[in-house]
Parts: sequence; structure tokens; C-alpha cells
Amino acid sequence: MLQENWTIKEFIPVGFPGLTLNYYGLVSTIFFLAYLATVVGNAVLVILFLKEHSLKKPMYGIMFSLALADIGTGTVVLPKIIAKYWFNDETIPFHACFMQMEMIHYFVTVNIFTLVLMALDLYLAMCNPLRYPVMMTHRITFALNITGWLGSFILTTVVTVQAYQLPYCGPNCIIQCYCEQNSITEQACADSGYQQLVAFTLAITVLLGSLTFIIYTYTHIIVCVMRVSSSHGRWKTFSTCSTQLCIIAVFYLPRCGVYICNMFRIYQLPDLHIFLIVFYTLFPPFINPLMYFFRNKQISHAVDKKLQI
Repeated sequence: MLQENWTIKEFIPVGFPGLTLNYYGLVSTIFFLAYLATVVGNAVLVILFLKEHSLKKPMYGIMFSLALADIGTGTVVLPKIIAKYWFNDETIPFHACFMQMEMIHYFVTVNIFTLVLMALDLYLAMCNPLRYPVMMTHRITFALNITGWLGSFILTTVVTVQAYQLPYCGPNCIIQCYCEQNSITEQACADSGYQQLVAFTLAITVLLGSLTFIIYTYTHIIVCVMRVSSSHGRWKTFSTCSTQLCIIAVFYLPRCGVYICNMFRIYQLPDLHIFLIVFYTLFPPFINPLMYFFRNKQISHAVDKKLQI
């Protein structure tokens, strides 16, 4: 049973420590436009996946799940950052901070599981095309998506509950733009080493485990592609893979860089460290719709058709 063993009532996300007041308006405007583009872009994808008959395929069901998670990520993170720099609203209530922490890690974990499903879907389509219609039906992809969402909730709830049980008696300033697990547990007035170890272990396991699987599947995909006799066929297949590879690279590379720096205790300037975390949290949801609109012919064709009506 959880005990209310804290004395502070709110947290104060510091944001970027080196940012002066003169740039608050510019920063808040940038974040607002990024939020608007993230929500609108992914919402358009969601509507297209629901309404357009040509997109009623298992692979687009996985993309639908990714778009929902991207909307969730942006909505949980960005409004509070915008409020801080636009309206000077710096505080966040204690319980709301833990709710934000739970939801941020939840949607990011859903993203990871969804990228794994995308890699699996492409692997089966490229390497086992005859078995693909049997192995990736609508029912199976729906079950896999639901498993990813439920599994993500369980993992992130474990981390959140452990952090919530720690006593917090000050200081209440978070060196971060939002309520992130490490920045919160560092404020506990008790030894949080165990909680941080559990969170780090789960994060590394999910991150590296999923990345290992993705690398494995794409290695087999590349081998299958190289067996295609026609250079035109190889180019067409690589073009199909390029969108997902770009999305995966944008999602994983900055994260791995930050985790490596933390693991080996490589010093980073606070503003740079916070920027990298904000970047790898918010840039993928922003860029994913653009990648699909410009790189996926079926989605771009569906958008053109809707615009002509």
C-alpha cells in the first residue's frame, strides 16, 4: 500500500538553466508550433487510417498505433513546457508530476514496441512473402498492438510506483523540462539507488533488446534484398525500407548517445543534456508524419485524393 511520505507539494521544472528571459518568447513559440505540427500531422494520419479503404492493411494498423502514441507523447510533454516559457507557469503539483512521468515513459515505451512490430512486419513481407498474409492478419496485428500497449503500461507503472514511494522533502527543483524519472528520484531525501537501478535496467533492457531485434531483422531484410536480381527491384525495395530506417535512426541514435554518456559518466553541459533528452523525446513524433507523407506512396496518394475532394 502506498504511503504519503512526502513534505513537498509541487515540483519546479527548471527547463534550460542557461536560457535567459529574453528568449522565453522565442522558445515557447517554437515549442507551440512543434506541438501544433505534431498533433495535426499525426491526427491526419489517424483519420486516414480510419477512413481510407486503401490503408486498411495490417502494416497501417501498426502505423496507426505509432501515430496515437506520438500524439500522446507530444500532449503529455509540450503544453507544460509552453506554459513555463509563455506564461511563466513554473510549478507542477506533486501528483501531477508523477502522472506526467508515468505517461511520458508509457508512450515512449509504446513507441519502442511499435517500432519492433514495424520491423517484424517488414521482415515477414520481404523475407517470407508467401507466409505474410497468414502470419500478419488484422487480428494478429491488433493483438500484438494491444500487447504492446498493455505491456508498456505494466513496465512504466513499476518504475513510477517505486519512485512514488520515496520520501520527498526538498529541494523541489527539477533540472529538466518535464517530470522525468532520473530528475525526480534525484530529489528524494532517501537513498534512491535501488529505484534508479531498476529503472535503468528496465530501460536498457527494452531499448537494447528492441534495437537488437530490429538490427537482426533488417540484416535479414538487406540479405533478401541483395538476392533480388534486378537493380530496379533492389532500389524499389530499399526505398520502401528507407522510411522506417530513418524513423528508427531518429528514435534510437540520440537515446543511445545519452545512455552511453550516463553509463560511462561522461560529463555533458546541463543545457546540452536537457536538449538531447527533449530532442529524442519530441522530435520523432514531430518528424514521423512528414516521413510518411513524403516517403510512403499510398499515404501521400490518400492525402492527395482527400485534398482534391
